[in-house]
Parts: sequence; structure tokens; C-alpha cells
Amino acid sequence: MIPILLALAAAQTAPAAPPAPPSATPPSAAAPAASPEEVAAQARYGECTALVRSEPQRAVDTANAWRLEGGRIYPRMCLGLAYVALERWTPAATVYEQAAEEAAQLQDSRRTDFLVQAGNAWIAGGEPTKAIADFDAALATPNLTNELRGEVHVDRARALVALDNLAGARENLDRATQLVPTDPFAWYMSAALARRENNLARAQADIARAMQLAPDNADIALLGGTIAGISGNMAEAERLYRRVAEGAPGSEAGREARASLETLREIEVPAPPTAAPAPGQPAPPPASAPASTPQPQSR
Repeated sequence: MIPILLALAAAQTAPAAPPAPPSATPPSAAAPAASPEEVAAQARYGECTALVRSEPQRAVDTANAWRLEGGRIYPRMCLGLAYVALERWTPAATVYEQAAEEAAQLQDSRRTDFLVQAGNAWIAGGEPTKAIADFDAALATPNLTNELRGEVHVDRARALVALDNLAGARENLDRATQLVPTDPFAWYMSAALARRENNLARAQADIARAMQLAPDNADIALLGGTIAGISGNMAEAERLYRRVAEGAPGSEAGREARASLETLREIEVPAPPTAAPAPGQPAPPPASAPASTPQPQSR
């Protein structure tokens, strides 16, 4: 799952920095210059996040014990990562909201990142309304970069789609693609939404942009295949499905691509020839048509 992988990757590659939120959203600003106490806390945070990768439940216990000692933001950061690794979304969102409150008291610029992390945890936990509240709080923070603002609009659109508010999602994605035009996920989301809006031309244009920016992304190519199939370009649909099936065979995208290839084969297999009737015998009645034509599977 994308949130888990990105959060754990942040713990793996940058243990001394604030963790990336469980989404495609990058940190908005680096932490201030570190004091000796801060350096020690960062080192301990690195040890805690190492546990997240190997023993997430033990990381929960370690972070809670550290928090009771007065570790403040850093144990909450590790605790949030551990809950994400365990897919315990409500505790993760709550911890990140607490970290955001603490950061506000300390005038720590990481407050925005914690709010975004909380919002994405709420989405993963099936609470999009709570997610939007955190995203709105993040958008209201001062000194927000255009890049982070754009990514928050992408995440906010995800929450609105979950609430079936397609008009609101479209408004946020249009804003996001203006602010972060090189983010392939923003264009991917926009293409998926355009498909739901029955705007095929927009879906084609946006997925083409996403594939241009991230040509090796299996999920983007899978959606590209589906949009090609809906557009009637079965050769392109087959090409993209095959690329995903062969390039990412063990992923969910790869499994869906293989299923879609099977559906394409069903469409393309001709009906068996009907044997000629014996002389003097009436021709058999034609076989009834199938109730519906199967379509390539979507995401």
C-alpha cells in the first residue's frame, strides 16, 4: 500500500528528519538547527524507526515509553510510523494530530506535515470527513510552499472522491495540476476522475501526461490501458496491460492487468463455425447474443 511504503521509506532513508506523510506529500520545511538535545533525540528516533521496519509492535511500545519520559514530538513521530506499519489508522491519525498540536505550541514548521500525515491516515481508515478537516488546517498554515499546497489539494481530492463529491474533487485536482504540474499522481488522479465524469477526452489527455511523467509506474499504465480500451483502442489497451503484467507480475496492478488481458481475449475470440445442415434438414436457429459485452477491467 502506498501510504505504508512511503512512510517506511522515509524512516529508512532519513531517520534524522521528520517522516514523510503516508502519501505522496513531501515535507514542507526542514527542522531548525539542532541543539545537542535535538541531536540526541534524532539519534533515538533513528533507533525507534529501525524497529518500525523490523518489529512495529515493539516500536509502538518503545515510542510510548519514550513519550512518557517527556520525549515530546519525536516519540509521536515514531509512534505514528509504527501505527501506519500496523495499519492502525485511527491511532496513527490521532498521534499525528497530537504532534501537530505540539508543533504549533513550539512554533515548529513541521506542524503542516503532521496535519497532512493525519489526513492521509484518516483516508486510509475510511474517515474522509476528518481527513478534510486536517487538510484544511494544513492549507491554512502560513508560509506554505506552492509544491506542498498542490500536494495537499491532491490529497483533499482523494478525500472528496471518497465522499462522492466529484465536483469538489475536480476543483481541487485542477488547482493541484496548476501548482504541481510535474506530479504524475496529480494527473493520474485527474484522469481517473475524468473517467468517472464521462469526460473521455480529458481522461485521455491527463493519463497521457501522467505516463509521460512516470513511464514506469504500473498503476498509471494500468489506468492508461483501461482508458485506451474504453476509447476503442484495443491494441493500445493490450500493449499497456501486457507491459504491466510482465513488468510488475506480483503487484495488484499486475494481477488486474492479467485479468484485463483475459477479458480482451474473450472479446477477440470468434464464435466457432456452425456446421452445415444435412441435405433436406432445416438450418439450426442462430445462437442468442450475449447479454452484454465484457469490458476491460478498470482499477
